[in-house]
Amino acid sequence: MHNAAMSRWSAVVIAVSLLVAQPHARAAELRVWTARAGATVLAQIGPEFERATGHKLAVTADLPDPFLKRVRAGEPFDILISTAGPIDALIEEGRLIKETRATFARSGIGVEVRQGARKPDISSVEAFKRAVLDAKSIAYLRIGSGLYLHGLFERMGIAEQIKAKVTRPESDAVSELVAQGKVELGLVVSTQILTTPGVEFVGPLPAEIQHYIVFVGAVSAKSQVPDAARELMRFLASAPALAVIKAQGMEPGRAY
Repeated sequence: MHNAAMSRWSAVVIAVSLLVAQPHARAAELRVWTARAGATVLAQIGPEFERATGHKLAVTADLPDPFLKRVRAGEPFDILISTAGPIDALIEEGRLIKETRATFARSGIGVEVRQGARKPDISSVEAFKRAVLDAKSIAYLRIGSGLYLHGLFERMGIAEQIKAKVTRPESDAVSELVAQGKVELGLVVSTQILTTPGVEFVGPLPAEIQHYIVFVGAVSAKSQVPDAARELMRFLASAPALAVIKAQGMEPGRAY
């Protein structure tokens, strides 16, 4: 076994041992509502948590607004991982437990093209602006990173010039549109690009105009399995989880 693999396996063993050593309630199903950034991490690290604790994860990925509506409608869940604004609003409303609030990770914004396509130069602000103007079609979200990008294009003075070729999907599907060849240039958090088949990462936005989306988690105030939910929150801050977070192009919550 290579040294890197041995080191990661050792970290997994230690983290799992710590979890098992802690008393926890009977095996539970944890309903985890999360931004896509959390779902891709859990897809890789979740099975280790399940083996260590006996709990099962039911993961749902979506954007903040649908989650806000579902929480306020009283739909049951155990953990929510989303952007800071919705999390803090739900804490203020008493729907999430304030003491469990923890920063999960943050991701900068990147540029993507379809796998095998020509990669434009985005090495400077001017080069990035030219790449956006030259692209035949562009996609970015209506919320989160998309709100920042829309404002950026307005500040650059090109919002009207590119308006006719911009797609802003209702769902978190920017990378899928690029992978399908429906859009030439995708602009979204880097972690989504690095975890989506069929696309290639051109690079992050130039440092002068980079922007970070921060993902935060907390436990539902109405969770029927709060101890198990807290176990998962601890696991997401463990060495194995941090390694996956970094590998997926994000900075762990305690790294900044």
